[in-house]
Amino acid sequence: MTTTLYLGGHVYTPVDPEATALVVDGDSVAWVGRDGAARSGADEVDHVVPLDGALITPAFVDAHVHTTSTGLALIGLDLSTATSVEDVLDLVERHARSTRGGVVLGHGWDESGWPEPRPPSREEVDRASYGAVVYLSRVDVHSCVASSALMAVTPEIKAQPGYDESGWLRQQAHHTVRAAAFESVTAHQRAVAQRAALTHAASLGIGMVHELGGPDISGADDFRALLELARTEVTPEVIGYWGEAGGPQAALELGARGAAGDLFIDGAIGSRTALLREAYSDDDTFGAEYLDAAQIRDHIAACSLAGVQAGFHVIGDGAMDLMAAGFVEAAEQVGSGTLRAARHRIEHAEMLDAHHIAVFADLGVVASVQPMFDELWGGSDGMYASRLGADRASMLNPFAAMVDAGIPLAFGSDAPVTPLGPWEAVRAAAHHHNPAHRITVRAAFNAHTRGGWRAAGMDDGGVLAPGAPANLAVWNAGELVVQTPDARVAAWSTDPRAGVPGLPDLQHDRPVPQCLRTVVRGTTVFTHEERQEIQ
Repeated sequence: MTTTLYLGGHVYTPVDPEATALVVDGDSVAWVGRDGAARSGADEVDHVVPLDGALITPAFVDAHVHTTSTGLALIGLDLSTATSVEDVLDLVERHARSTRGGVVLGHGWDESGWPEPRPPSREEVDRASYGAVVYLSRVDVHSCVASSALMAVTPEIKAQPGYDESGWLRQQAHHTVRAAAFESVTAHQRAVAQRAALTHAASLGIGMVHELGGPDISGADDFRALLELARTEVTPEVIGYWGEAGGPQAALELGARGAAGDLFIDGAIGSRTALLREAYSDDDTFGAEYLDAAQIRDHIAACSLAGVQAGFHVIGDGAMDLMAAGFVEAAEQVGSGTLRAARHRIEHAEMLDAHHIAVFADLGVVASVQPMFDELWGGSDGMYASRLGADRASMLNPFAAMVDAGIPLAFGSDAPVTPLGPWEAVRAAAHHHNPAHRITVRAAFNAHTRGGWRAAGMDDGGVLAPGAPANLAVWNAGELVVQTPDARVAAWSTDPRAGVPGLPDLQHDRPVPQCLRTVVRGTTVFTHEERQEIQ
């Protein structure tokens, strides 16, 4: 085993708020303390890494990622910068010319803020792509625009929910054309995309990702290939979840940690497929229901009895009602103790009320949430307000109430829905549009590090202490500060008498920290020098 001493920095650790050094022995943290004590044993280490004042923290965990889709967005057609229908068509046309008639896979358009708030039509995409097979997913990946050529190879969509002749497809029609489009991705292209996503994650100080797979998301071959790639190559760790209803068997056969993740109860607010109690403010629809309370109950009960995590994608308050009912009924069937022991999880959980929070807190459910959803779409003039009205929108993503009730939080990006960016997510949670929903930077940081380990049923990681897995990141972080325990009071301190380690100042006018090194179980998976060489 190799022993490495990190010396001369600031260590974010519960062991000593003024720690400046850390020793990694093999794949674990062996010692944390101050430089003076570390130097006395420096002859016993194999390598010394001078930190030069840098901050060293636990590596981040992104608890909700779609790795292949993220990689394809990184290396393919990115539509997130488009500000109009014309922008999308111009990007499609240029990409189609570069691929010379190949399949066009694009992601990230969001029509809600455009001058003409609509996506391009099927006919417009046909002209821009010279008749190619085109799949353009909306930013939430719950609807898409498909070209005529893609719709022609999936004629069954005309009889499926969510079909529209314009080419803007939702619900099952979207799932069908998405599967057809991604069948065009070869094994080699898939591996390139997966490496691109994991390499990018490592460059951001992410040492672990939770892959949220499922039959409507990525397919079994993609899921197996990703787990194998992460097992055999030097990358961040990948914890796999497989979202398929009916109990844990399919997930276990694929090597997943749980029958959880994007097992859809409903869709997304942007695509108007999240299931609501009351109709959308800007359309006469209540959204989509993919699972009922009985199906939810049966899946939770089967997984609980097998000791395997269950989990669901749930966003709207109507879907939250179904899920809460399913959890309560499952607890009545198998016993609340058996259910709690499995440590089930919910993904997104945006429209919770006091009843939902009480049910999930009582049953030990982990909430895997995405703070960047509020950053991008919250506020009185954001997409949520236009879809739901300002009053309903202001209640979304109540992080403080969840923390106060004792619901464990794990932060993620839902990449490619929002970009990988852990410090941005921590900042978003601390500066939620609704001050009542804000949590401290410290609580948000813990949700994006230790929370991800706990959400996967592993309680030993996400902290720099002797015996913990050596998943860590080194940062050029600027001044370190300590925030008041009440996030709704903007008070900060650099006084060492605070007795807790400092974190970067994450005000919006300051840049987020730059990652200098990422280490996964003692192995360096990224250094800043590598990024410079690539550029």
